[in-house]
Amino acid sequence: MGLEDAKEQVDHAFTREDLRGLTNENTFGGALSFLRRRYTKDLTGVDIAVTGIPFDQAVTNRPGTRLGPRAIREASALQAPDAVYGWPFDPLTEMAIVDYGDLAFDYANISAFPTALIDHIRGILNSGAASIALGGDHYISFPILKAYAEKYGPMSLIQVDAHTDTWADDNMERVDHGTMFYKAVKMGLVDPARSVQIGIRTHNEDTLGVNIIDAREVHEIGAAEVARRAKEIVGDHPTYLTFDIDGLDPAYAPGTGTPVWGGLTSAQAAVLLRDLAGINIKGGDVVEVSPPYDTTGATAIAGAHVATELCCLLAWRLRNGG
Repeated sequence: MGLEDAKEQVDHAFTREDLRGLTNENTFGGALSFLRRRYTKDLTGVDIAVTGIPFDQAVTNRPGTRLGPRAIREASALQAPDAVYGWPFDPLTEMAIVDYGDLAFDYANISAFPTALIDHIRGILNSGAASIALGGDHYISFPILKAYAEKYGPMSLIQVDAHTDTWADDNMERVDHGTMFYKAVKMGLVDPARSVQIGIRTHNEDTLGVNIIDAREVHEIGAAEVARRAKEIVGDHPTYLTFDIDGLDPAYAPGTGTPVWGGLTSAQAAVLLRDLAGINIKGGDVVEVSPPYDTTGATAIAGAHVATELCCLLAWRLRNGG
């Protein structure tokens, strides 16, 4: 790259005027926006807003996921600065995708956090954009689902996870990353009959009617068949996709608070996500990336790829009239 070329690459996270298009900049410098998208609070004409939720006060084991959004953004810069592999179109060129920055909240006022997050996501949805959230622990999906249910009604949920997160908890004000989908079902935010949890490998007697495809079944029938069954379950119903990084085996994602052996491989996750193309996805998140427990950065890299695939799934739906 010559000097004149370098002058044209002055940190597109701030200088990009067109929200569409690829970015070929040095990966080792510049602002850590997601996929080198523009940082902005202006959602005019935006299709997808990627936003960080650096919250981890709901964990039951190891904290550290508050550092997840920053690590995922950094890892996203390692992806090739061209069209996303495996898709028949380029979402970065066709869709207006921005980095909306992180939710600002008072870390010491935990009781105020859920409302702050609902308002944050509500603002994105009211602008006409969809949200992709970078967590943070998995509790963040609960306030986000409240905002989505306000707009779309009860959602179908596709959840990739080692845990169901539907353990009983009738105190709706408790902030816990293992009970929020119990509350989401009980409050009517999620339609369990049209929802599916994939990769489960921890015991919970009451599934609340949510369809389960556990980790062993994923390994036995293959990711493509799992995607087919998931699409059959959710149909064309408005769908939210949440990907807990511990859905992957610790060999592929050690940097998480509650690792469980026997999980999905990164290759299985890639096939699963790409074969979900066509679902009526309205938004999604990737959560539980905890950088302190992974010195290699592999977990954040996996999280960045998941978030990119979520962008692709949304773009697929949007370009086909969704």
